Amino acid sequence: MYAYMTHLLRSCPNTSLEFRTGSSYGFSVFSKRSNLIKSKEFSRRNFVVQSCSTLPAGEVGLVENETTQIGTNVKVDLATQFGWKVRRLAPIGDEIREAAQVQALSFYEPTFIFNDFFFELFKAEVLAGLLYKLRNSPQDRYACLVAEAELTGDDEKASSSDSKQGLVGVVDVTVLRDQNVLNHLPPDSQEYLYISGIAVLESFRRKIATVLLKACDIVSNLWGFKYLVLRAYEDDYGARELYSNAGYKVVSVDPPWQTSWVGRKRRVLMVKHNNLTP
Repeated sequence: MYAYMTHLLRSCPNTSLEFRTGSSYGFSVFSKRSNLIKSKEFSRRNFVVQSCSTLPAGEVGLVENETTQIGTNVKVDLATQFGWKVRRLAPIGDEIREAAQVQALSFYEPTFIFNDFFFELFKAEVLAGLLYKLRNSPQDRYACLVAEAELTGDDEKASSSDSKQGLVGVVDVTVLRDQNVLNHLPPDSQEYLYISGIAVLESFRRKIATVLLKACDIVSNLWGFKYLVLRAYEDDYGARELYSNAGYKVVSVDPPWQTSWVGRKRRVLMVKHNNLTP
């Protein structure tokens, strides 16, 4: 139906036609009860960029003499592995639209009639939501990370002469302080890093999600957060295995009263303690 389809590894599953709830993104899109939540102003921080490679997480080190400021246009790779690299989304119109396309294809659920029309409408809503978060979120409170092929030498020449592959994966990283989640963290925890909206193109599923999660670890370290949190469907064993292999552990499941509605599936809350050190 479309030129390419995506495989979604949802970190915070929701009902159909709902891109993301306010509790997970700080912004609701295409929902009957949408809510715009403006973030408080926070000062920008300088940080030293880290590089993540095929080494274990504990062996990842700092990139020597390479500094930048969160939110700049510099395309610094946060993680590289399995032929893929992950960086922060560049604030460029074409790339923002491309990231929204990947997420829209992942979250959209086809309809029986006027499917193309509703998809275009949904994609516009996703793009509007992404733009809102990029423009209104403090640079060290929200980040959209994107994955693309790691090209070197002859590959770069071929890419420039042939059609570009473009973005193959997207993930959102947001600082949150939901008390229901904090109850499962140590008492001194005031905030945590929430991982959501992991979307990967179906034709490029070769461990891209693993590299995206590694990049989230790097962001967690750069921003100074010890705990990363995400959600998955209880019966989505593929996604849960992926997250478990990345170091996430199940700490709770949705209570029965939250999953008694028709069509609502039970979710698990998974937490990871970040062991990276500056």
